[in-house]
Amino acid sequence: MNRVPAPARRKTLLPYGRQWIDDRDIEAVEAVLRGDYLTTGPLIAEFESKFARAVGAEYAVAFSNGTAALHGACHAAGIGEGDEVITSPMTFAASANCVLYQRGKPVFADVDEETGNLDPASVAERITERTKTILPVHYAGQPARLDELRELAKARGLVVIEDAAHALGAVYKGRRIGSDGDMTMFSLHPVKHITTGEGGIIATNREDYYRKLLDFRNHGIVRDPSRLEKEPPAPWYYEMQSLGYNYRLTDFQAALGLSQLDKLELFVKRRKEIAARYDEAFRHSETVVIPRQEDGAESSWHLYVIRLRLDRLEIGRDEVFRRLLEENIGVQLHYIPVYLHPYYRRLGYPEGLCPAAERMYGRILSLPLYPAMTDKDAEDVVRAVQKATGT
Repeated sequence: MNRVPAPARRKTLLPYGRQWIDDRDIEAVEAVLRGDYLTTGPLIAEFESKFARAVGAEYAVAFSNGTAALHGACHAAGIGEGDEVITSPMTFAASANCVLYQRGKPVFADVDEETGNLDPASVAERITERTKTILPVHYAGQPARLDELRELAKARGLVVIEDAAHALGAVYKGRRIGSDGDMTMFSLHPVKHITTGEGGIIATNREDYYRKLLDFRNHGIVRDPSRLEKEPPAPWYYEMQSLGYNYRLTDFQAALGLSQLDKLELFVKRRKEIAARYDEAFRHSETVVIPRQEDGAESSWHLYVIRLRLDRLEIGRDEVFRRLLEENIGVQLHYIPVYLHPYYRRLGYPEGLCPAAERMYGRILSLPLYPAMTDKDAEDVVRAVQKATGT
């Protein structure tokens, strides 16, 4: 019998995510660099307005990065010392760190292993008299079960801050993520749907949150004459009315964001095409489980996270990871449950706190997924996964 030769190893590394920058983006940034304002100029408000329209919100406030934006949202929600915020362990550390910045306490609820999103039943079990906020993460771009989470919040007067770092362009029951929540954070990091280099942005429909966010990202300084506590003696007068931070975005970053927004629909469409190819390839696999999509939810596919059937493999997850890297497939792992990091362990969070999240962590891998990938790139990923898992 003739043995079919193994597919050739890629010659270059295919990263798990990457920005797509074209000449129009570069020209937009160059125009700002040649202009009068590099920061605190008119393009910030223009970008915020265009972003708000894109997600269907009344307001948007841009920050220097997504973590800063989450910090601002926690401040606007009034989180203070001892307040509890229920969030997901299957996320980047910033989703919980932002609570600590306000001297609050992150409380980790468990997740649905098939989606990686918060399990509303686990959230309900974690609510106490000190709970002030629920902070769900739209894991990998798949919307969380917002109706159930918002119902829990409404019954107890809680604020919902959505971490939509992965979910720009996602839809939940016909509504764009960011269009109807209390506050929704989007990341503008290079591996996300659009980029400003570094950056983050909060969408909201509440003017009071909008004002607090604007002040917080600029040292707590107020210049609007109608909001000053003292009659202004001259046009230069301003007041620091609260303790804020320098979390401002620059104008050349805003220019890049404005240009990138024009391509958002294209970027999301291409992500969906690549995800569909992976679904097709692995749907009937004996060793790979594809991500489950919730009814009524449309993921914007920041990540494509597979779960390995370790009981059907002769090797572990880390060996599969190593084999894929040897094939020049730049897999990643999203995420180590936050409370398992040494810092959180020292705060007293125990192993075993969220069993489903820990089981999920033990068998997941993120495959490359970004708009600039070619069909050949996607096929390379499929062949490498099949080779690494022996299927």
